[in-house]
Amino acid sequence: MRASNVLNLGVKELRGLWRDRGLLILIVYAFTLAIYAGSRALPETLNNAPMAIVDEDRSPLSERIIAAFQPPYFSQPQLITAAAMDRRMDAGLDTFAINIPPNFQRDLLAGRQPTIQLNVDATRMTQAFSGSGYIQSIVTAEIDAFSQRYRARTTAPIELVLRSRFNPELNKTWFGSVMNLINNVTMLSIVLTGAALIREREHGTIEHLLVMPVTPTEIMIGKVWSMALVVLVATALSLIFVVQGLLAVPIDGSVPLFLAGAALHLFATTSMGIFLATIAGSMPQFGLLLILVLLPLQMLSGGTTPRESMPEFVQVVMSAAPNTHFVSLAQAILYRGAGLDVVWPQFLALFGIGCVLFVLALRRFRAMLK
Repeated sequence: MRASNVLNLGVKELRGLWRDRGLLILIVYAFTLAIYAGSRALPETLNNAPMAIVDEDRSPLSERIIAAFQPPYFSQPQLITAAAMDRRMDAGLDTFAINIPPNFQRDLLAGRQPTIQLNVDATRMTQAFSGSGYIQSIVTAEIDAFSQRYRARTTAPIELVLRSRFNPELNKTWFGSVMNLINNVTMLSIVLTGAALIREREHGTIEHLLVMPVTPTEIMIGKVWSMALVVLVATALSLIFVVQGLLAVPIDGSVPLFLAGAALHLFATTSMGIFLATIAGSMPQFGLLLILVLLPLQMLSGGTTPRESMPEFVQVVMSAAPNTHFVSLAQAILYRGAGLDVVWPQFLALFGIGCVLFVLALRRFRAMLK
């Protein structure tokens, strides 16, 4: 294997990518607008949730409860009648509808236990779950304050001091931006290498390479390093200008260390892209294979849901996926400021998985060329 052949083959791939405007637009979009929009529009974030209130009590307490619901979590409550509540919920106009019954304040002061009805549009799954908890806390706080005539603070035998480490503002944008970046690194690396191989096979240029003094190993390494370099540069620029700059996400760890881990991850995922391209016969088939591979990688890697909450079988299977270890080292470095002494097991796992995937892809690539 000659280094000059690997270099020239990689440069050829970069020139082919430069002429493909569609892939260039995809790269720019994936590392700019997709990350910004994905982190700003997280579906589980409760923001200006539409609410309606049926006030059949018309008391100072009911007015106090109504005034407690304010933006940004809830929109200004709409005062409606009981007859209009079901109609508005059926039309999807309100996510939450509260019905305060008649004589609610009088029954409360008399020592009875009156009830407030909360109707939730459960089709809006994530907002329904978090919003119900917010509403219960707000209503309970207002009723307690009204009953005691002041906002009293009960003295507990101990004091629990809450410290939200690594994300003190509990800002979901900080988490979502890095996770979207990780997902796009995986997606683009597989897409670019797979598309490069399928494009050459469809255009017939792969046969031209075979009559030249180059080996299948040189051809594959040229594709791996060139596409990995493109994604790595885009990752660095996105992390600096979009995540840290535009979204103002604080990065506590070493960016070069994170990029080193990203390079090992790209070694594995680009090899995976070539492996999938050798299985697919055309670009549409490659796209279908990509869906089957990307969804488990992104959903079960620990970036969306902690791995500890998954079944043990899934944890064992996903331990062989490069995304799992990349998510772990990225969170440790960027959020918690971990060094190489902490994340070296993930580096070692990525290198081992990358070597296995590279060997498998090379064997499939050689079999395809015969």
